[in-house]
Amino acid sequence: MSENVNHNPEFKEEEQPQNPLESFIYHQRRALEEAGKALDALLPDGFKSHGSEAGREFVKSFKVLVDAAIDEIEKATSRVQPVEGEDGEERPSTTGKTKVKVQVD
Repeated sequence: MSENVNHNPEFKEEEQPQNPLESFIYHQRRALEEAGKALDALLPDGFKSHGSEAGREFVKSFKVLVDAAIDEIEKATSRVQPVEGEDGEERPSTTGKTKVKVQVD
């Protein structure tokens, strides 16, 4: 069997599959593309445009929800509560003017 023989004339020279599996995959991909085009042709233009707009609005709604959650988290983290120790008393700050430097040997 000659490897240079073009068994599938619909292939362009650069797309020529090298083996039966590549040929099968090529034809499956083309079948899927054509099925997509057939389904697209069945749907009216109004359905496509409204469906596309519905998708955009869906994404926008989640963006608003996530942004609001981020704002609430930022508000909650900005309110710094004094941290209490195990005995119920406030612990000293670990930063600021009262910070103590300890040298360990």
